Amino acid sequence: MHHQKIFTHICTLLILTVGLVSSPVVLAGASTLASIQKSGQLVLGTSANMPPMTGKNEEGKVVGFDIHLARFMADGMGVELKIKTMPFNKLLSALEKGEVDVVISNMTMNPKRNMRVAFVGPYMTSGKCVVTKKEGLAKAKSAENLNSPDVRLAALKGSTSADFVKALLPEATLTLVDDYDAAVSLMNEDKIGGLMTDYPICLSTIQRNPDAGFVSLFSLLSYEPIGIALPAGDSLYINWTENFLGRLAGMKAMQQLQDRWFGKAMSSGASQ
Repeated sequence: MHHQKIFTHICTLLILTVGLVSSPVVLAGASTLASIQKSGQLVLGTSANMPPMTGKNEEGKVVGFDIHLARFMADGMGVELKIKTMPFNKLLSALEKGEVDVVISNMTMNPKRNMRVAFVGPYMTSGKCVVTKKEGLAKAKSAENLNSPDVRLAALKGSTSADFVKALLPEATLTLVDDYDAAVSLMNEDKIGGLMTDYPICLSTIQRNPDAGFVSLFSLLSYEPIGIALPAGDSLYINWTENFLGRLAGMKAMQQLQDRWFGKAMSSGASQ
């Protein structure tokens, strides 16, 4: 009931936005928006392997905070949402090639990525976190405590978490994984000591594996602004998306979505 109320309020607000982007005058010269309107679809690129941001439920349907956000975005354009899943490290290439219209996939806005595509946001901020069963890792006070060859960590291929380990923990033993389920299996088999990822993923991993004995170490060493990736050079599309996020923030919808997908624990944990 609470979720339906949020959805109704947001859709009502976004009707006004649809009126803005439906005008032929507004769309003049806006290739991406014009293409989206013509096709009747907003094509989303997402990895679907980072629940609860983006993942698959038991029926195989792609769901999560990012998917919810993308559906609101499509509603605001008056089009359907089409979801394309692919490996995380292939998402920006797909956006550059025009295979997807937008990437929303727990993607950190960093300078290297921003050289290739435009970002709008952040719609969420986070920091690095380690999920582990190891008491020693859980009690680490700084990066120096983790920078040792006997510290075995996993991180998702192509992620800022992998870059974080390589840059700040060069002595640690790093294993790259395709998805977080693989990392959980490695931890359960004692092949790695912990998973380095973003705070929302840490929280979700612990919640999804209540009997595994996982705990988390939240890091204050990184700032992770999560944003929406758009094609470079399309000023109207970027402007539309900025205003879209502004509308959601103005009606407190982002906080409501965060509470829905992460619960109150996310609000208190991410603000540390």
